[in-house]
Amino acid sequence: MHNGPWRAIQTIAPLAAFTLIGLGAALPAHASEVRAVEFNSPSLGRNLSYNVYLPTGYEANQNTRYPVMYLLHGNAGNRNDWVVKGKMQGTVDRLVAQGDIPPAIYVMPDANTNWYVDLKEKMESAFFNDLMPHVEKTYRTINTRDGRVIGGLSMGGYGALRYVLKYPEKFQAAALLSPAIYSPEPPTDSSARSVKVFAEPNTDGAYSKAVWTQYNYPPLMDAFLKKGVQVPMYINSGDDDEFMIEAEATNLYSQLRRAKQPAELRIVNGKHEWMVWESTLGDSLKYVFSTVSRPQLQGK
Repeated sequence: MHNGPWRAIQTIAPLAAFTLIGLGAALPAHASEVRAVEFNSPSLGRNLSYNVYLPTGYEANQNTRYPVMYLLHGNAGNRNDWVVKGKMQGTVDRLVAQGDIPPAIYVMPDANTNWYVDLKEKMESAFFNDLMPHVEKTYRTINTRDGRVIGGLSMGGYGALRYVLKYPEKFQAAALLSPAIYSPEPPTDSSARSVKVFAEPNTDGAYSKAVWTQYNYPPLMDAFLKKGVQVPMYINSGDDDEFMIEAEATNLYSQLRRAKQPAELRIVNGKHEWMVWESTLGDSLKYVFSTVSRPQLQGK
């Protein structure tokens, strides 16, 4: 099943099939699981780790290919956040069982505080040149645009938006949860100013407005819209976000709507916190998977 220079570190959250003694109830055979994996990334010059969620029946259905979603974590987060804090496995399992979303593969890479750009490390290059090819060789994914979506929260929402604007031919849809897409600049208390990513070369890592502006999403918008590729985007924020992301989310939504791009906006109760992201993950998944290819037999 697995190819290439990688190794599974551990199984994070297996749902092994078993019978509840005395109750006679059983979980389905070959239930979903989350595995922790690492592989060599030439772009980074080191190993890159990620978690991968494999849907119920993945091992049993060896002739089936599945859509894939990349989930990007926030600043100071890691690959475990979506499973542990976001409870994504339970949410996904429930939505699949209800028929609200198709079974799919989810990939959750570790990005440290690199903000998914080629600055502190070549994380954008690692994503497109190393991680995506590795995933598509290792797992039975649908390796076309209509089988690939992306999502992220905060720093990950910033990265996911940049990726779909820059490479809309690669993603069918995107989920942007409280995306850190400050325009024109991050607030003074944003980590974007302190993580030594958006800095001029050969400096001490001090924040640079010019670098932030160059790598933020507005410079990508015109070229994206000229391509005429429809990328449905789900955008949300808590209404009490400490970084005023509700205003940023609304601004982005308005730009997309004016350009007749499909988009949904949700301003919900909460701050810049997991209560917001966990509670809206299911809603975002139903939206982004609404136009995605369903699992298909290989060769079909």
